[in-house]
Amino acid sequence: MCGICGYINHKNNYVRNEKYNIEKVRRMNDTLTPRGPDNEGIWVGERAVFAHRRLAVVDIEGGVQPMKRVSQGYEFIIAYNGELYNTPELRRELEGFGYEFTTTSDTEVLLYSYIHYGTDCINKLNGIFAFAIYDSMRRCVILARDRFGVKPLFYYRLDDTLVFASEIKALFKYPEISAQLDHDGLCELLAMSPARTEGNGVFKGVKEVLPGHFMRISNGNITEKPYWELKSCEHTDSYDETIEKVRYLLCDAIKRQLVSDVPLATFLSGGLDSSFITAVAAKEIPNLATYSFDYEGNDKYFKRSSFQPDPDSEWVPKMSKAFNTDHTYLMCPNDVLVPMLNDALFAKDLPGMADCDSSLVYFCREVKKRHTVVLSGECSDEIFGGYPWFRDPDAFSRDAFPWCYDLSMREDILIDSVKRTLDITGYSYNRYHESILKTPKLLGENREESRRREISWLNIKWFMTNLLDRKDRMSMASGLEVRVPFCDHRLVEYVWNIPWEMKNRGNISKNILREAARGILPEDIRTRRKSPYPKTHNPVYEAEVKAKLRDIIENPNSPILAICDRKKLFDVINGDFDYGKPFFGQLMAGPQFVGYLVQLNMLFEAYNVRFI
Repeated sequence: MCGICGYINHKNNYVRNEKYNIEKVRRMNDTLTPRGPDNEGIWVGERAVFAHRRLAVVDIEGGVQPMKRVSQGYEFIIAYNGELYNTPELRRELEGFGYEFTTTSDTEVLLYSYIHYGTDCINKLNGIFAFAIYDSMRRCVILARDRFGVKPLFYYRLDDTLVFASEIKALFKYPEISAQLDHDGLCELLAMSPARTEGNGVFKGVKEVLPGHFMRISNGNITEKPYWELKSCEHTDSYDETIEKVRYLLCDAIKRQLVSDVPLATFLSGGLDSSFITAVAAKEIPNLATYSFDYEGNDKYFKRSSFQPDPDSEWVPKMSKAFNTDHTYLMCPNDVLVPMLNDALFAKDLPGMADCDSSLVYFCREVKKRHTVVLSGECSDEIFGGYPWFRDPDAFSRDAFPWCYDLSMREDILIDSVKRTLDITGYSYNRYHESILKTPKLLGENREESRRREISWLNIKWFMTNLLDRKDRMSMASGLEVRVPFCDHRLVEYVWNIPWEMKNRGNISKNILREAARGILPEDIRTRRKSPYPKTHNPVYEAEVKAKLRDIIENPNSPILAICDRKKLFDVINGDFDYGKPFFGQLMAGPQFVGYLVQLNMLFEAYNVRFI
């Protein structure tokens, strides 16, 4: 995994001063150092400049970028962030066409795949990626992103120049780009966040290459095309065949993702998803390293709920013992959660999931001390229907996002004039309906199944994308590569069309996955109820984050007061929280809302945001 950035301009002789362009792109590239602490590279061409920060995982010596190869007298240059899991197959295929490789890196395989197949090569890739390729033969630059947007790729279009980068902060180092928020940007922050509308970079002019798409930049013309999309079709496999197919696809995805020339581990919560990954990995890697997370004081303050029925600490030892893993228990001190809200903000360039993010940054930094690559269980709940809203009658009847249908907590804090101008409820409603209309429908489905497919679509396009973005940004800020086997596109394509009756047979959440895990996991682990990413239950965090927000609103110069009502912010920190009413998803209740507001003010200050 790495960070990439650069710019393209097809005006004649645009790139005239090599030294100037190196200095300019290096300023951008330096912001990506945490993503790639091992090496840097810069390439300056006639009409394009690429830069790369490398986190060395495979072929430590040979995978240096930007990488150049010459074919038929034409130059091809790549700057690439990601990991390909079908590299051996692609290499053998290309060797059959006469290509000779000088490295064992997936970068060289990807570049030769493009040289041979053009943009059709993207359909052949199994992995997570974002890349830029300069093609002197076709006189164009190609930007592409993996099917689910695991790897980020933002861009900004000036008059004659397109600037791109793995992270927004790098764009802001380009001389003519600054942090500005218009109506839509504020609505994204106040109505949709911590999720984002697909393709929307929140700041004015900042966009992202859509997941499953590629862009072609040629002679000042920019075209963006999809190369992959989910398709709805009739599921014809029997129940037993479906279980076997899910087991095969998931096990294959896990095994493919164990390739690494640096130390590799898994995150292990003792839940179904991470345990399945760990069980398969442990058979391939003796004494596999595993990590679990908890918070100081949770042994005393943990509160059972419908969302978090039991603590992970009761289950992790069983899994570690059953599979003989080299396990490390990581405990997050409460006194780092509020100070590290700032670290989490800079990792994402936007407010996020408050202490859930700051703790993840802390944990990833601890893991990085021993390991560079980990496998994690994200995406399982979105594709197998593990969240409560997949079976909640309210989610079926409400004309809104099921994880964020009540925006009153967000609206109440706004100045009246801002509330009227923005209409964040209307903005959210419009984004919701735009997404619903794009749901791949299946003719003949009854109303309930059709609605459940819409909810599944929303989860993949919004909730899953948000969690993938969060995991990438928090981990890469620590120089840690996280792989997500449940996000293998072959698995997602198959599971997308499995009928709910199979997924939820016997009214058992994620039944198909549980059945696929039979014989792989201990029975009590296989049947354990879902429990999400852990959060602190220690009242110390709530007190500290409230104190932080109080300091902010007592300062009349705090930028958040330009949009938020000071008295209503005081009401937030002086009132009692309803922990059973999250303002986003399952985890983000009152304390996380306060943390979000703290990060929002940090954003306005640190990025010198201008409202327009």
